Amino acid sequence: MFHTADVAIVATRKILNNGKGEKSLDHLLSVLKPWSVIGLLATVVLLFGFQANTIVSEPEAIGLIAIPLMIQTYSIFFIAYLAAKWMKLPHNIAAPASLIGTSNFFELAVAVAISLFGLHSGAALATVVGVLVEVPVMLSLVAFINRTQHWFK
Repeated sequence: MFHTADVAIVATRKILNNGKGEKSLDHLLSVLKPWSVIGLLATVVLLFGFQANTIVSEPEAIGLIAIPLMIQTYSIFFIAYLAAKWMKLPHNIAAPASLIGTSNFFELAVAVAISLFGLHSGAALATVVGVLVEVPVMLSLVAFINRTQHWFK
């Protein structure tokens, strides 16, 4: 079943690609990309603002959310990265595949949590903590990937 967004996407792609190749579509995406990043950052900043009291006043709740997320993220990454090494995948496939498999896609989770449960919900708090945890964890994994390039041919 198609949704309105699906139809809009297909129509936009057809109009932009009509005899012009991918250049028109690439131009539109390059114009929209900064706005999508700004929207994501604004959402995260607002969420931090709305959840600031909870983050500061309930550190044990933050720990109960953050610690399992860290364990999950590192575990999934190392399973995927070592499996990629065992399968003799090239580094340029193994690294992004492991990171994508590891990511919790908190940008989507933020939107869903707010839509379903509201800004001040526990679900919104969990997504905010998820963002707080995921960014430094993913950066640490990227550093690890860069140090272990020699593992792969």
